[in-house]
Amino acid sequence: MGPDPDAAVFVISVAAELTGLHPQTLRAYERMGLITPGRTGGGGRRYSARDIDRLRDIADLTAAGTGIEGVRRILDLENHLVALRQRNEELVAELEATREALRQAVAVRRTTPAPARAANLPVLRQADPGQSLVVWRRNRGI
Repeated sequence: MGPDPDAAVFVISVAAELTGLHPQTLRAYERMGLITPGRTGGGGRRYSARDIDRLRDIADLTAAGTGIEGVRRILDLENHLVALRQRNEELVAELEATREALRQAVAVRRTTPAPARAANLPVLRQADPGQSLVVWRRNRGI
């Protein structure tokens, strides 16, 4: 396992050298809200590897002629995309867990005599690949 990409370890002079930007540019990007470096107890800035990557992205975008507001919008969209990908992974894992629970419920239902089956097991139909699966549950006491 490598070092934590969010560990704020680089002082401003090192961050400037790694990104090819002037320290004043790093301070300006911080004032504009494009980057938020960590702080030491004494208030010194500390940049993480992720901050360095973000600064390089900002430098590339501005060098290509993108204005600061355009850079801000692109970074916001990239952050949104990352969040959506993470949520998608969570939903896929949840779907797989639900499918496994349904497979187990069906297996139990098939091996249990009819009178002993639980009344609230899901009703299942085999769906074609690529189609949605709807699970209906009977609620008691409502």
